Formats: sequence, C-alpha cells, structure tokens
Amino acid sequence: MNIELTPVEARVIGCLIEKEVTTPDYYPLTLNSLTTACNQKSNREPVMALTDSDVQQAVDALISRRLVSDESGFNSRANKFQHRFCNTEFGDLKLTKQEKGIVCCMLLRGAQTPGELRTRTNRLADFTDVKEVEMVLDKMASREEGALVVKLPREAGKRESRYMHLFSGEVDIEALATASTPVTSAGTDRIAQLEQEVEELKAELAELRSMVEQLQH
Repeated sequence: MNIELTPVEARVIGCLIEKEVTTPDYYPLTLNSLTTACNQKSNREPVMALTDSDVQQAVDALISRRLVSDESGFNSRANKFQHRFCNTEFGDLKLTKQEKGIVCCMLLRGAQTPGELRTRTNRLADFTDVKEVEMVLDKMASREEGALVVKLPREAGKRESRYMHLFSGEVDIEALATASTPVTSAGTDRIAQLEQEVEELKAELAELRSMVEQLQH
C-alpha cells in the first residue's frame, strides 16, 4: 500500500471522512472547522491540541500527494478542504460503507476491538452484530491488493483482539500493548458503554458549535 500518513495527517483524513458523513451540509471543511474537528476531546485518541498552522501544514502535504483537495470557489472567503483518500476518481482505494466507517474510526482512535468499532461507527455505517464487524475486518486484513488492517495478538484479560489500520506504516505491537487497558468485567463494559454515549453527545455538541461558527463567517 502506497499511503503512509503521519499522526496529524491521519487525524485530518479521519476528520474529513467523518464530517463528510455526519455533517454533509457543512462539508468540505474550512481550516477553522477542520482544526476544531481534529482537537475534539470526544471520539479521538489521543486528544490533540493542534494549531491552525499545524493542520494547514498537514493539509498542504496531503494536497501535494492528492489525498486532499482545496474546493474553494473563486469568490470564497475561506479555503475549504475535502479528502480524496478513498472512493474518488483520483485514487485506487475503493471502500464499502462499512469499510470506510471502520477506517475512519481507526484513523481517529487507533487500535480497537470489533465490539468497540461496532459501537463507535454507529453514525458512519450499519452492522447487525459484532460478528459482521469481524467478517469485514478479516476481509480488509486479507485483501489481495494489500492489507488495510492487521489483527493484533489478544492480550491477557481481554475477550477480543484489537485491530489496527496500516495507513501509517507497520504497527508497533509492543507499544500498543503497553497503551492498552484490560476489560475484565460486565461492570467495566457498562461503564465503557456509558462513556461512549457521553462522548457521542459531546461530539454532536462540538459539531453544532462548528456549524454555528461557519454560519457566522
């Protein structure tokens, strides 16, 4: 696979894919809206504190590689950006809606279990159950054109293996294992579910604020 993204570039692409689906009326994104999306405290891992300059630098690098385009009109007061990462006439990467949702979620949050992906992609794609997520992941990991994700070794105390995207090069399994936290009980699962619901509400609020900001410009 020819695509290899830095952490900031991965965040930018992930945000553009996410907002393309969740807030299509406000897509493509201005630099200000894209920076706000990159720095969201919900649905992001790790949380970043990027400046407009940081995001612009990543966008410029992505534009030079034809992974992002500037869609500003002739009389536009602000530049607006959209991704060319997948499903466009400009590249070979074609993803189903489910695959695109998984890739987006991984670009925004890194390695995750099928159960986490099913919950966190609920605004991006539909899955009937965790088994369907696993089937899609296995297909993405065994593509003839080149794997998009890799299944990580199951860690002690965990019931599910995590998967990680391969758009930022080979995966450092030891580093990911160190950063992980075990799921050990139904109570922990319930807390995680509640935390996810809170994160989704925060994300919706951040999107509404971004919309208001765009309307004011």
